[in-house]
Amino acid sequence: MSDWLSAWLLELPPWLPQVIVSLIVIVVVLHMCLGAAAYLILLERKVCAWAQDRIGPSRVGPLGLLQPLADGLKLFFKEEFMPQGVDRVLFMIAPALTVIPAMIGFVVIPWGGYLEFGDGHQVAIMGADINIGVVYLVAAASLGVYGVGLGGWASNNKYSFLGGLRATAQMISYEIPMGLALLCVVLTAGTLLPQQIVGQQLAGQWYLIQQPIVAIIFYICLLAEAGRAPFDLAEAEQELIGGWHTEYSSMKWALFFMGEYIHLVVGSAFFVTLFLGGWSLNPITGWDLPQSGGILLILLQFGIVLGKVFILVFLTMMVRWTLPRFRFDQLMKLAWEGLIPLSLLLLLMTSVFVYLGWRPWLWAGSLGCMGLIWLILPLMPGQASSNHKIGLVGSRFSPPTGR
Repeated sequence: MSDWLSAWLLELPPWLPQVIVSLIVIVVVLHMCLGAAAYLILLERKVCAWAQDRIGPSRVGPLGLLQPLADGLKLFFKEEFMPQGVDRVLFMIAPALTVIPAMIGFVVIPWGGYLEFGDGHQVAIMGADINIGVVYLVAAASLGVYGVGLGGWASNNKYSFLGGLRATAQMISYEIPMGLALLCVVLTAGTLLPQQIVGQQLAGQWYLIQQPIVAIIFYICLLAEAGRAPFDLAEAEQELIGGWHTEYSSMKWALFFMGEYIHLVVGSAFFVTLFLGGWSLNPITGWDLPQSGGILLILLQFGIVLGKVFILVFLTMMVRWTLPRFRFDQLMKLAWEGLIPLSLLLLLMTSVFVYLGWRPWLWAGSLGCMGLIWLILPLMPGQASSNHKIGLVGSRFSPPTGR
């Protein structure tokens, strides 16, 4: 950092440099998320087109890059439709209750390390360096279900109401294994500070390497919490027309999708912090980028975090256009009979390994848990599978077996 800027920062009260940097980070990342919400929709339409061997949006502007602006103008000038019999107050505030929790979660994400500005002084490159950062982010993300539930109930539409009920049940169910997976990381790191979680991965291994099963569970729950396919049962077009936002139009309808894509960006950044080492370049023990330095290092760290977030967002889009949608009973069975018992077993294993000082061998414990489940699963009581084929009258491939 230049000498004059370092001298100016040193003249300020001790608390003021962190406030200034935090405000800059909040403004930059907030506008980045708002722009990403528009252009991620374009990217998703392009990814869908590539997966289905189509071209996708290509006419508005060069390579279709102005398509989000055209869509935004269209939504601004569309009619604000409000059906008869809706709860007007809740109907109006539900979109805001969906998008606001998504927009306040990113403040505890470390987008870079510590910026040094002379004489050992440094500031964290994040919106709020608080000692309960991980808990705050989970709590803020869980508030999004209120907007979805209220929007479905206030619409006075049975399909919207069913979509809101589905979304509420889904988020409650998948927050349990997500919280247990998060506890595994917190136990391993011994801290709730996101910066320290990243710092421990810089000094050792990525937690994706140490606890791969925990990372997979967390990613599955991330898809479910964001309402992404194959967990988008709350807005299943074949069953519920459009889900909880069936009766919405214009910008209120757009706010629901803005909240979904901002949730996706913030959730991906959270996954990068917990399991991919933040701005780390080396997933195993060895050389890596330092945690503190000058402005050029901070810009490099910020770019690496954004690159990892983009890869995760792209992976999420490919999952949507690759895997079929679950049935709702399958979705709930996966949470309560699969992810929750597995995450409890992993939490027990992590507690024992951390207590005994076996942290470098957590990956072996994760594989051992999978082997244990594979051995005892056939001995566990269960119910008959609901996925059997139903015979079709007149079909020579699957005729009915009896009357």
